[in-house]
Amino acid sequence: MDITSLTSIFDQPIENGIVTFVIGILFVLSIYHFVLYFQQKEAVYLYYSLYTFTILVVNLNISSGFIEQLIKPLATILKYLELPLLWLYNSVYFIFAITFVNLKRYSKKWYLFINRTIISLIILIGLIIIIGLFYHDYNKLFSSVRTFIVPFLFLFALISYYPLLIIKMPFKNYIFLGSLVLFITSFFGFYLHPLGLIHKDSNIQISIFYMGVIIENIIFSLGLGNKQKHILLEKNDSQKKLILQLKENDKLKLKIQEKLEEAIVSYSKQAEIEKFKKLKAEYDKELVELKISSLRSQMNPHFIFNSLNAIKLYIIDNEKENAVYYLNKFSKLIRKILAVTREKENTLSEEIETLKLYLEIENIRFHNEIKTEFIMDKKLSLDTIKIPSLILQPFIENAIWHGLSSKKGIKKIKLSFEKEKDSHLIITIIDNGIGRKKSAAIKKKKIHKKESIGIKITEERLKSFTKDYKNNYSLNFTDLFNEAKAIGTQVILKIPIK
Repeated sequence: MDITSLTSIFDQPIENGIVTFVIGILFVLSIYHFVLYFQQKEAVYLYYSLYTFTILVVNLNISSGFIEQLIKPLATILKYLELPLLWLYNSVYFIFAITFVNLKRYSKKWYLFINRTIISLIILIGLIIIIGLFYHDYNKLFSSVRTFIVPFLFLFALISYYPLLIIKMPFKNYIFLGSLVLFITSFFGFYLHPLGLIHKDSNIQISIFYMGVIIENIIFSLGLGNKQKHILLEKNDSQKKLILQLKENDKLKLKIQEKLEEAIVSYSKQAEIEKFKKLKAEYDKELVELKISSLRSQMNPHFIFNSLNAIKLYIIDNEKENAVYYLNKFSKLIRKILAVTREKENTLSEEIETLKLYLEIENIRFHNEIKTEFIMDKKLSLDTIKIPSLILQPFIENAIWHGLSSKKGIKKIKLSFEKEKDSHLIITIIDNGIGRKKSAAIKKKKIHKKESIGIKITEERLKSFTKDYKNNYSLNFTDLFNEAKAIGTQVILKIPIK
Protein backbone atom coordinates (compact mmCIF):
# COMPACT_ATOMS: atom_id res chain seq x y z
CA MET A 1 0.00 0.00 0.00
CA ASP A 2 1.54 3.39 -1.07
CA ILE A 3 1.43 6.67 0.87
CA THR A 4 -1.35 8.04 -1.34
CA SER A 5 -3.63 5.07 -0.61
CA LEU A 6 -2.90 5.29 3.14
CA THR A 7 -3.63 9.04 3.15
CA SER A 8 -6.88 8.36 1.29
CA ILE A 9 -8.01 5.94 4.03
CA PHE A 10 -7.37 8.46 6.80
CA ASP A 11 -8.80 11.29 4.67
CA GLN A 12 -12.17 9.53 4.62
CA PRO A 13 -12.54 8.01 8.13
CA ILE A 14 -16.31 7.66 7.96
CA GLU A 15 -16.53 6.04 4.53
CA ASN A 16 -13.48 3.79 5.10
CA GLY A 17 -14.74 2.35 8.41
CA ILE A 18 -12.32 4.05 10.84
CA VAL A 19 -15.21 5.50 12.86
CA THR A 20 -16.97 2.11 12.93
CA PHE A 21 -13.71 0.46 14.07
CA VAL A 22 -13.34 2.94 16.96
CA ILE A 23 -16.99 2.49 17.97
CA GLY A 24 -16.42 -1.28 18.04
CA ILE A 25 -13.40 -0.95 20.33
CA LEU A 26 -15.29 1.41 22.66
CA PHE A 27 -18.24 -1.02 22.74
CA VAL A 28 -15.98 -3.95 23.75
CA LEU A 29 -14.23 -1.88 26.45
CA SER A 30 -17.58 -0.65 27.81
CA ILE A 31 -19.12 -4.13 28.08
CA TYR A 32 -15.93 -5.75 29.44
CA HIS A 33 -15.47 -3.26 32.28
CA PHE A 34 -19.21 -3.26 33.03
CA VAL A 35 -18.97 -7.03 33.62
CA LEU A 36 -15.83 -6.49 35.76
CA TYR A 37 -17.79 -4.07 37.94
CA PHE A 38 -20.32 -6.77 38.82
CA GLN A 39 -17.51 -9.25 39.56
CA GLN A 40 -15.26 -6.97 41.62
CA LYS A 41 -17.80 -4.46 43.02
CA GLU A 42 -15.25 -1.68 42.34
CA ALA A 43 -16.87 1.62 41.29
CA VAL A 44 -13.88 2.58 39.10
CA TYR A 45 -14.87 -0.12 36.55
CA LEU A 46 -18.43 1.24 36.34
CA TYR A 47 -17.23 4.82 35.78
CA TYR A 48 -14.78 3.73 33.07
CA SER A 49 -17.53 1.70 31.38
CA LEU A 50 -19.79 4.77 31.40
CA TYR A 51 -16.95 6.92 30.05
CA THR A 52 -16.32 4.68 27.02
CA PHE A 53 -20.06 4.22 26.46
CA THR A 54 -20.79 7.98 26.36
CA ILE A 55 -17.95 8.53 23.86
CA LEU A 56 -19.43 5.70 21.78
CA VAL A 57 -22.92 7.29 21.80
CA VAL A 58 -21.52 10.72 20.89
CA ASN A 59 -19.98 9.26 17.71
CA LEU A 60 -22.96 7.15 16.56
CA ASN A 61 -24.35 10.02 14.45
CA ILE A 62 -21.26 10.18 12.23
CA SER A 63 -20.96 6.41 11.66
CA SER A 64 -21.73 4.65 8.42
CA GLY A 65 -22.78 1.19 7.23
CA PHE A 66 -24.95 -1.04 9.39
CA ILE A 67 -24.52 1.21 12.47
CA GLU A 68 -25.96 4.15 10.52
CA GLN A 69 -28.99 2.04 9.60
CA LEU A 70 -29.28 0.70 13.16
CA ILE A 71 -29.50 4.12 14.81
CA LYS A 72 -31.53 5.78 12.04
CA PRO A 73 -34.73 5.92 14.18
CA LEU A 74 -32.73 7.63 16.94
CA ALA A 75 -30.71 9.98 14.72
CA THR A 76 -32.82 13.05 15.54
CA ILE A 77 -32.62 12.45 19.30
CA LEU A 78 -28.87 11.85 19.17
CA LYS A 79 -28.40 15.05 17.15
CA TYR A 80 -30.42 16.95 19.74
CA LEU A 81 -28.34 15.46 22.59
CA GLU A 82 -24.98 15.96 20.84
CA LEU A 83 -23.72 18.82 23.04
CA PRO A 84 -25.16 17.45 26.34
CA LEU A 85 -23.50 14.09 25.60
CA LEU A 86 -20.15 15.79 24.92
CA TRP A 87 -20.57 17.58 28.21
CA LEU A 88 -21.59 14.38 29.98
CA TYR A 89 -18.64 12.25 28.87
CA ASN A 90 -16.24 14.96 30.10
CA SER A 91 -18.02 14.89 33.48
CA VAL A 92 -17.84 11.08 33.63
CA TYR A 93 -14.15 11.28 32.73
CA PHE A 94 -13.43 13.42 35.82
CA ILE A 95 -15.42 11.04 38.06
CA PHE A 96 -13.42 8.10 36.68
CA ALA A 97 -10.08 9.93 37.13
CA ILE A 98 -10.58 10.91 40.81
CA THR A 99 -11.88 7.41 41.62
CA PHE A 100 -8.99 5.71 39.79
CA VAL A 101 -6.31 7.62 41.78
CA ASN A 102 -8.40 7.37 45.00
CA LEU A 103 -8.23 11.16 45.53
CA LYS A 104 -10.68 10.99 48.46
CA ARG A 105 -8.09 9.06 50.50
CA TYR A 106 -5.31 11.61 49.95
CA SER A 107 -7.21 14.91 49.91
CA LYS A 108 -10.84 15.05 50.94
CA LYS A 109 -11.10 18.81 50.22
CA TRP A 110 -9.96 18.47 46.60
CA TYR A 111 -12.20 15.43 46.18
CA LEU A 112 -15.27 17.32 47.41
CA PHE A 113 -14.47 20.35 45.21
CA ILE A 114 -14.13 18.27 42.02
CA ASN A 115 -17.06 16.00 42.87
CA ARG A 116 -19.45 18.88 43.61
CA THR A 117 -18.40 20.72 40.45
CA ILE A 118 -19.11 17.58 38.38
CA ILE A 119 -22.54 17.17 39.99
CA SER A 120 -23.30 20.82 39.17
CA LEU A 121 -22.27 20.20 35.55
CA ILE A 122 -24.55 17.19 35.26
CA ILE A 123 -27.49 19.15 36.73
CA LEU A 124 -26.77 21.96 34.27
CA ILE A 125 -26.79 19.42 31.41
CA GLY A 126 -30.30 18.36 32.41
CA LEU A 127 -31.49 21.97 32.59
CA ILE A 128 -30.07 22.75 29.11
CA ILE A 129 -31.88 19.72 27.67
CA ILE A 130 -35.19 20.81 29.25
CA ILE A 131 -34.77 24.45 28.13
CA GLY A 132 -33.90 23.25 24.61
CA LEU A 133 -37.29 21.56 24.35
CA PHE A 134 -39.06 24.93 24.64
CA TYR A 135 -36.49 27.26 23.05
CA HIS A 136 -37.43 28.46 19.54
CA ASP A 137 -33.85 28.51 18.19
CA TYR A 138 -32.25 25.27 19.40
CA ASN A 139 -28.98 25.69 17.43
CA LYS A 140 -28.44 29.22 18.69
CA LEU A 141 -28.96 28.10 22.30
CA PHE A 142 -26.45 25.23 22.03
CA SER A 143 -23.99 27.47 20.18
CA SER A 144 -24.13 29.95 23.09
CA VAL A 145 -23.70 27.16 25.61
CA ARG A 146 -20.74 25.73 23.67
CA THR A 147 -19.03 29.17 23.77
CA PHE A 148 -19.23 29.05 27.56
CA ILE A 149 -18.63 25.36 28.28
CA VAL A 150 -15.47 24.74 26.20
CA PRO A 151 -13.25 27.28 28.04
CA PHE A 152 -14.89 26.33 31.35
CA LEU A 153 -14.06 22.61 30.91
CA PHE A 154 -10.50 23.52 29.88
CA LEU A 155 -10.04 25.69 33.00
CA PHE A 156 -11.65 23.06 35.22
CA ALA A 157 -9.32 20.38 33.81
CA LEU A 158 -6.25 22.50 34.60
CA ILE A 159 -7.46 23.07 38.19
CA SER A 160 -8.31 19.37 38.62
CA TYR A 161 -4.83 18.26 37.52
CA TYR A 162 -3.20 20.44 40.18
CA PRO A 163 -3.74 18.00 43.12
CA LEU A 164 -2.38 15.20 40.91
CA LEU A 165 0.83 17.20 40.53
CA ILE A 166 1.37 18.10 44.20
CA ILE A 167 0.07 14.93 45.94
CA LYS A 168 1.92 11.62 45.78
CA MET A 169 -0.58 9.04 44.52
CA PRO A 170 0.02 5.69 42.81
CA PHE A 171 -1.19 5.19 39.23
CA LYS A 172 -1.69 8.92 38.55
CA ASN A 173 0.77 8.73 35.63
CA TYR A 174 -1.76 6.67 33.65
CA ILE A 175 -4.28 9.53 33.88
CA PHE A 176 -1.63 12.10 32.90
CA LEU A 177 -0.32 10.12 29.94
CA GLY A 178 -3.71 9.07 28.54
CA SER A 179 -5.16 12.58 28.84
CA LEU A 180 -2.02 14.13 27.33
CA VAL A 181 -2.21 11.86 24.27
CA LEU A 182 -5.86 12.78 23.66
CA PHE A 183 -5.15 16.51 24.19
CA ILE A 184 -2.23 16.50 21.72
CA THR A 185 -4.12 14.60 19.01
CA SER A 186 -7.23 16.79 19.49
CA PHE A 187 -5.17 20.02 19.41
CA PHE A 188 -3.09 18.91 16.41
CA GLY A 189 -6.15 17.72 14.47
CA PHE A 190 -8.03 20.93 15.21
CA TYR A 191 -5.25 23.20 13.88
CA LEU A 192 -4.34 21.24 10.72
CA HIS A 193 -6.75 23.32 8.58
CA PRO A 194 -5.83 26.79 9.97
CA LEU A 195 -2.10 26.06 9.63
CA GLY A 196 -2.56 25.01 6.01
CA LEU A 197 -1.04 21.56 6.57
CA ILE A 198 -3.96 19.81 4.87
CA HIS A 199 -6.61 20.74 2.33
CA LYS A 200 -9.65 22.50 3.76
CA ASP A 201 -11.94 19.68 2.59
CA SER A 202 -9.78 16.96 4.20
CA ASN A 203 -10.97 14.93 7.21
CA ILE A 204 -7.56 13.63 8.33
CA GLN A 205 -7.90 15.52 11.63
CA ILE A 206 -10.90 13.29 12.51
CA SER A 207 -8.73 10.19 12.04
CA ILE A 208 -5.98 11.75 14.20
CA PHE A 209 -8.52 12.45 16.94
CA TYR A 210 -9.79 8.85 16.87
CA MET A 211 -6.21 7.55 17.08
CA GLY A 212 -5.88 9.60 20.25
CA VAL A 213 -9.12 8.13 21.62
CA ILE A 214 -7.89 4.56 21.04
CA ILE A 215 -4.43 5.20 22.56
CA GLU A 216 -5.94 6.98 25.57
CA ASN A 217 -8.30 4.08 26.33
CA ILE A 218 -5.51 1.52 25.90
CA ILE A 219 -3.47 3.43 28.52
CA PHE A 220 -6.46 3.65 30.89
CA SER A 221 -7.15 -0.09 30.48
CA LEU A 222 -3.51 -0.90 31.26
CA GLY A 223 -3.74 1.32 34.34
CA LEU A 224 -6.85 -0.51 35.59
CA GLY A 225 -5.13 -3.87 35.08
CA ASN A 226 -2.02 -2.71 36.93
CA LYS A 227 -4.11 -1.37 39.80
CA GLN A 228 -5.95 -4.69 40.20
CA LYS A 229 -2.61 -6.53 40.12
CA HIS A 230 -1.27 -4.25 42.87
CA ILE A 231 -4.31 -4.97 45.07
CA LEU A 232 -3.87 -8.75 44.64
CA LEU A 233 -0.14 -8.50 45.50
CA GLU A 234 -0.96 -6.65 48.73
CA LYS A 235 -3.46 -9.35 49.71
CA ASN A 236 -0.94 -12.10 48.94
CA ASP A 237 1.69 -10.32 51.03
CA SER A 238 -0.68 -10.19 54.03
CA GLN A 239 -1.39 -13.91 53.62
CA LYS A 240 2.34 -14.73 53.56
CA LYS A 241 2.88 -12.78 56.81
CA LEU A 242 0.03 -14.73 58.43
CA ILE A 243 1.59 -18.05 57.34
CA LEU A 244 4.94 -17.01 58.84
CA GLN A 245 3.21 -16.15 62.12
CA LEU A 246 1.54 -19.56 62.24
CA LYS A 247 4.89 -21.26 61.60
CA GLU A 248 6.41 -19.33 64.52
CA ASN A 249 3.55 -20.53 66.72
CA ASP A 250 4.24 -24.14 65.69
CA LYS A 251 7.92 -23.73 66.59
CA LEU A 252 6.90 -22.39 70.00
CA LYS A 253 4.68 -25.42 70.56
CA LEU A 254 7.61 -27.74 69.80
CA LYS A 255 9.88 -25.88 72.25
CA ILE A 256 7.30 -26.21 75.03
CA GLN A 257 6.91 -29.91 74.31
CA GLU A 258 10.68 -30.46 74.36
CA LYS A 259 11.04 -28.68 77.71
CA LEU A 260 8.26 -30.76 79.26
CA GLU A 261 9.80 -33.99 78.00
CA GLU A 262 13.20 -33.02 79.44
CA ALA A 263 11.60 -32.20 82.81
CA ILE A 264 9.83 -35.62 82.94
CA VAL A 265 13.07 -37.56 82.32
CA SER A 266 14.86 -35.76 85.20
CA TYR A 267 12.48 -37.08 87.90
CA SER A 268 12.81 -40.39 89.72
CA LYS A 269 10.58 -43.36 88.89
CA GLN A 270 8.71 -43.09 92.20
CA ALA A 271 7.75 -39.45 91.67
CA GLU A 272 7.48 -39.82 87.91
CA ILE A 273 3.78 -40.89 87.78
CA GLU A 274 2.50 -38.05 90.02
CA LYS A 275 4.79 -35.50 88.43
CA PHE A 276 3.85 -36.70 84.96
CA LYS A 277 0.14 -36.20 85.65
CA LYS A 278 0.76 -32.71 86.96
CA LEU A 279 3.04 -31.76 84.07
CA LYS A 280 0.62 -33.26 81.56
CA ALA A 281 -2.23 -31.17 82.98
CA GLU A 282 -0.08 -28.03 82.77
CA TYR A 283 1.06 -29.02 79.28
CA ASP A 284 -2.54 -29.52 78.10
CA LYS A 285 -3.53 -26.17 79.57
CA GLU A 286 -0.59 -24.39 77.92
CA LEU A 287 -1.38 -26.00 74.56
CA VAL A 288 -5.02 -24.94 74.83
CA GLU A 289 -4.00 -21.38 75.72
CA LEU A 290 -1.37 -21.38 72.98
CA LYS A 291 -3.92 -22.66 70.48
CA ILE A 292 -6.30 -19.88 71.47
CA SER A 293 -3.48 -17.33 71.15
CA SER A 294 -2.59 -18.76 67.75
CA LEU A 295 -6.20 -18.62 66.60
CA ARG A 296 -6.54 -15.03 67.84
CA SER A 297 -3.50 -14.02 65.78
CA GLN A 298 -5.43 -15.05 62.66
CA MET A 299 -8.23 -12.55 63.27
CA ASN A 300 -8.61 -9.80 60.66
CA PRO A 301 -5.57 -7.46 61.13
CA HIS A 302 -6.99 -4.74 58.87
CA PHE A 303 -9.28 -3.30 61.59
CA ILE A 304 -6.44 -1.41 63.32
CA PHE A 305 -5.03 -0.02 60.06
CA ASN A 306 -8.47 0.95 58.74
CA SER A 307 -9.27 2.73 62.02
CA LEU A 308 -5.99 4.66 61.91
CA ASN A 309 -6.65 5.65 58.29
CA ALA A 310 -10.12 6.93 59.24
CA ILE A 311 -8.63 9.00 62.07
CA LYS A 312 -5.89 10.22 59.69
CA LEU A 313 -8.56 11.61 57.34
CA TYR A 314 -9.96 13.72 60.19
CA ILE A 315 -6.47 15.07 60.85
CA ILE A 316 -5.88 15.80 57.13
CA ASP A 317 -9.24 17.59 56.92
CA ASN A 318 -8.31 19.61 60.04
CA GLU A 319 -11.25 18.16 62.00
CA LYS A 320 -9.27 18.23 65.24
CA GLU A 321 -12.13 17.59 67.64
CA ASN A 322 -13.29 14.49 65.76
CA ALA A 323 -9.71 13.27 65.41
CA VAL A 324 -8.97 13.66 69.14
CA TYR A 325 -12.33 12.13 70.11
CA TYR A 326 -11.89 8.99 68.01
CA LEU A 327 -8.18 8.75 68.82
CA ASN A 328 -9.07 8.61 72.52
CA LYS A 329 -11.69 5.95 71.77
CA PHE A 330 -9.21 3.98 69.69
CA SER A 331 -6.43 4.10 72.31
CA LYS A 332 -8.89 3.05 75.01
CA LEU A 333 -10.04 0.11 72.86
CA ILE A 334 -6.45 -1.01 72.20
CA ARG A 335 -5.64 -0.87 75.95
CA LYS A 336 -8.72 -2.97 76.69
CA ILE A 337 -7.88 -5.51 73.97
CA LEU A 338 -4.30 -5.83 75.27
CA ALA A 339 -5.64 -6.27 78.79
CA VAL A 340 -8.34 -8.84 78.03
CA THR A 341 -6.19 -10.97 75.71
CA ARG A 342 -3.99 -11.78 78.73
CA GLU A 343 -7.05 -13.22 80.48
CA LYS A 344 -9.09 -16.24 79.46
CA GLU A 345 -12.28 -14.78 80.94
CA ASN A 346 -13.80 -11.34 81.28
CA THR A 347 -16.79 -9.87 83.13
CA LEU A 348 -19.92 -9.23 81.09
CA SER A 349 -19.81 -5.50 81.89
CA GLU A 350 -16.24 -5.15 80.59
CA GLU A 351 -17.09 -7.21 77.49
CA ILE A 352 -20.05 -4.92 76.68
CA GLU A 353 -17.93 -1.80 77.21
CA THR A 354 -15.21 -3.15 74.88
CA LEU A 355 -17.85 -4.11 72.31
CA LYS A 356 -19.35 -0.60 72.34
CA LEU A 357 -15.90 0.92 71.77
CA TYR A 358 -15.29 -1.47 68.86
CA LEU A 359 -18.64 -0.54 67.28
CA GLU A 360 -17.94 3.19 67.61
CA ILE A 361 -14.55 2.83 65.90
CA GLU A 362 -15.93 0.63 63.07
CA ASN A 363 -18.79 3.09 62.59
CA ILE A 364 -16.32 5.85 61.56
CA ARG A 365 -15.83 4.14 58.19
CA PHE A 366 -19.61 4.01 57.71
CA HIS A 367 -20.03 7.73 58.51
CA ASN A 368 -21.95 6.74 61.67
CA GLU A 369 -24.74 5.16 59.57
CA ILE A 370 -24.97 2.05 61.78
CA LYS A 371 -27.52 2.33 64.59
CA THR A 372 -26.81 0.07 67.59
CA GLU A 373 -29.10 -0.97 70.42
CA PHE A 374 -28.22 -2.83 73.66
CA ILE A 375 -31.06 -4.46 75.65
CA MET A 376 -30.13 -5.72 79.15
CA ASP A 377 -32.07 -8.10 81.41
CA LYS A 378 -32.43 -6.43 84.82
CA LYS A 379 -31.82 -9.81 86.49
CA LEU A 380 -28.26 -9.98 85.15
CA SER A 381 -25.33 -9.20 87.42
CA LEU A 382 -22.96 -7.71 84.85
CA ASP A 383 -19.96 -7.58 87.18
CA THR A 384 -20.09 -11.22 88.33
CA ILE A 385 -20.96 -13.16 85.17
CA LYS A 386 -17.83 -14.37 83.36
CA ILE A 387 -17.60 -15.05 79.63
CA PRO A 388 -14.62 -15.68 77.27
CA SER A 389 -12.76 -12.46 76.38
CA LEU A 390 -13.77 -10.81 73.08
CA ILE A 391 -16.12 -13.71 72.31
CA LEU A 392 -18.75 -11.51 70.62
CA GLN A 393 -16.42 -9.50 68.38
CA PRO A 394 -16.41 -12.00 65.42
CA PHE A 395 -20.24 -11.99 65.27
CA ILE A 396 -20.38 -8.18 65.19
CA GLU A 397 -17.62 -8.12 62.55
CA ASN A 398 -19.58 -10.59 60.39
CA ALA A 399 -22.78 -8.57 60.80
CA ILE A 400 -21.02 -5.37 59.67
CA TRP A 401 -18.85 -6.61 56.80
CA HIS A 402 -21.02 -9.42 55.41
CA GLY A 403 -24.49 -8.13 56.27
CA LEU A 404 -24.51 -4.32 56.46
CA SER A 405 -21.61 -3.17 54.24
CA SER A 406 -23.50 -4.04 51.02
CA LYS A 407 -26.88 -2.79 52.31
CA LYS A 408 -28.35 0.52 51.25
CA GLY A 409 -30.44 2.60 53.61
CA ILE A 410 -30.80 2.24 57.38
CA LYS A 411 -28.30 -0.15 59.01
CA LYS A 412 -29.08 -1.63 62.45
CA ILE A 413 -27.48 -3.99 64.96
CA LYS A 414 -29.40 -5.03 68.09
CA LEU A 415 -27.86 -6.97 70.99
CA SER A 416 -29.89 -8.38 73.87
CA PHE A 417 -28.62 -10.10 77.03
CA GLU A 418 -30.91 -12.19 79.23
CA LYS A 419 -30.71 -14.95 81.82
CA GLU A 420 -32.24 -18.41 81.28
CA LYS A 421 -33.05 -19.72 84.77
CA ASP A 422 -29.69 -19.95 86.54
CA SER A 423 -27.91 -22.05 83.95
CA HIS A 424 -27.26 -19.95 80.84
CA LEU A 425 -26.66 -16.44 79.58
CA ILE A 426 -28.53 -15.91 76.28
CA ILE A 427 -27.03 -13.36 73.88
CA THR A 428 -29.01 -12.46 70.75
CA ILE A 429 -27.47 -10.46 67.89
CA ILE A 430 -29.77 -9.24 65.10
CA ASP A 431 -28.75 -7.22 62.04
CA ASN A 432 -30.94 -5.95 59.19
CA GLY A 433 -28.32 -6.74 56.51
CA ILE A 434 -28.58 -8.52 53.16
CA GLY A 435 -28.62 -12.01 54.66
CA ARG A 436 -26.17 -14.91 54.50
CA LYS A 437 -27.34 -16.24 51.11
CA LYS A 438 -26.78 -12.97 49.24
CA SER A 439 -23.51 -12.36 51.11
CA ALA A 440 -22.26 -15.80 50.05
CA ALA A 441 -23.23 -15.07 46.43
CA ILE A 442 -21.23 -11.81 46.47
CA LYS A 443 -18.23 -13.60 47.98
CA LYS A 444 -18.45 -16.34 45.32
CA LYS A 445 -18.09 -13.77 42.52
CA LYS A 446 -14.88 -12.31 43.95
CA ILE A 447 -11.61 -13.44 42.38
CA HIS A 448 -9.70 -13.43 45.69
CA LYS A 449 -11.67 -15.54 48.16
CA LYS A 450 -10.61 -15.40 51.80
CA GLU A 451 -11.83 -18.10 54.16
CA SER A 452 -13.62 -16.68 57.19
CA ILE A 453 -12.18 -18.27 60.33
CA GLY A 454 -13.63 -15.97 63.01
CA ILE A 455 -16.56 -18.27 63.89
CA LYS A 456 -14.30 -21.37 63.91
CA ILE A 457 -12.02 -19.59 66.38
CA THR A 458 -15.01 -18.68 68.54
CA GLU A 459 -16.27 -22.29 68.68
CA GLU A 460 -12.79 -23.53 69.66
CA ARG A 461 -12.69 -21.01 72.50
CA LEU A 462 -16.22 -21.88 73.66
CA LYS A 463 -15.27 -25.59 73.81
CA SER A 464 -12.24 -24.74 75.95
CA PHE A 465 -14.26 -22.38 78.17
CA THR A 466 -17.09 -24.86 78.91
CA LYS A 467 -14.80 -27.76 79.93
CA ASP A 468 -15.18 -26.80 83.60
CA TYR A 469 -18.97 -26.22 83.40
CA LYS A 470 -21.76 -28.73 83.90
CA ASN A 471 -23.81 -27.30 81.04
CA ASN A 472 -22.65 -26.88 77.45
CA TYR A 473 -22.88 -23.91 75.08
CA SER A 474 -25.05 -23.61 71.95
CA LEU A 475 -24.75 -21.43 68.85
CA ASN A 476 -27.49 -20.96 66.22
CA PHE A 477 -27.75 -18.83 63.07
CA THR A 478 -31.15 -17.92 61.58
CA ASP A 479 -31.86 -16.08 58.32
CA LEU A 480 -34.70 -13.60 58.76
CA PHE A 481 -37.25 -13.17 55.95
CA ASN A 482 -40.26 -11.00 55.22
CA GLU A 483 -42.40 -12.49 52.43
CA ALA A 484 -39.44 -14.48 51.02
CA LYS A 485 -37.21 -11.36 51.09
CA ALA A 486 -34.09 -11.48 53.29
CA ILE A 487 -34.23 -8.80 56.01
CA GLY A 488 -31.25 -9.79 58.13
CA THR A 489 -29.57 -12.44 60.25
CA GLN A 490 -30.10 -13.56 63.86
CA VAL A 491 -27.40 -15.16 66.01
CA ILE A 492 -28.34 -16.77 69.37
CA LEU A 493 -25.46 -17.75 71.66
CA LYS A 494 -26.07 -19.60 74.95
CA ILE A 495 -23.14 -19.58 77.41
CA PRO A 496 -23.27 -21.56 80.68
CA ILE A 497 -22.89 -19.61 83.92
CA LYS A 498 -22.10 -20.74 87.43
